Amino acid sequence: MPVGELNTAERYQVDEAIRQAEQISRFEFSVFVGRVDGEPRAFATRLHNSLVAPARSILILVDPNARVLEIVTGGVVRRNLTDREVELTAFQMQASFAEGNLVDGLRRGIQQLAEHARAPETLHAES
Repeated sequence: MPVGELNTAERYQVDEAIRQAEQISRFEFSVFVGRVDGEPRAFATRLHNSLVAPARSILILVDPNARVLEIVTGGVVRRNLTDREVELTAFQMQASFAEGNLVDGLRRGIQQLAEHARAPETLHAES
């Protein structure tokens, strides 16, 4: 996660949320907070594709100054996380951002995405 707009304590809070989300969902989370270079969706997609395991990754990009939020999910992630769930999470994050709560919005959004992306538990019947 680039340093961007967050101080040390805020980065720690976001990093902790990421660790918890990765344990819950078993997917990789990355957060970019900073200035977007060019068209936001294309920039976010380039960042996502540069990750170690993009198919198993979720990237959240926020440019607070431009009021941009992009969430990019990999192909494996999309088996468990629908576009509608991502969209609803984005709306909730944007509401927090509008209130000036960047870190809280990120933390809650990361948590919600992890909960939605969690693989459903399967029950095996004994024969």
